[in-house]
Amino acid sequence: MAKEFSRTQRIASLIQRELATLIQQEIGAPGLGMITVSDVDVSPDLKNAKVYITVMGNTRPVSEVMHVLSEAAGFLRHEVAQRLTTRSNPALHFVYDESVVKGTSLSALIDAAVAADHHKPEKK
Repeated sequence: MAKEFSRTQRIASLIQRELATLIQQEIGAPGLGMITVSDVDVSPDLKNAKVYITVMGNTRPVSEVMHVLSEAAGFLRHEVAQRLTTRSNPALHFVYDESVVKGTSLSALIDAAVAADHHKPEKK
């Protein structure tokens, strides 16, 4: 029998969907790049939510993108509350998700190792 999702997981999924839309439509600024909400982790008491984001194609430092999102957290929380109609709405805390950057780096290292191994002369 499949394990059912908990309430916090359902709320996290809803918040992730709404924030992805809101950030693209309301927070987009030149140079910020494409901001993606990769995951949301809601605390068991539903008072706090860690929002993991990735940024692609940005011309500004990641710290500046994080600052813009932190400044907009109150606005985004209000907008999410309007759309979700849940009793409690968690405070949003943005966290930069480095997994995409690390994954790209590891993939490049693997490709380099495979290419180097391919060019090695075979021992007889």
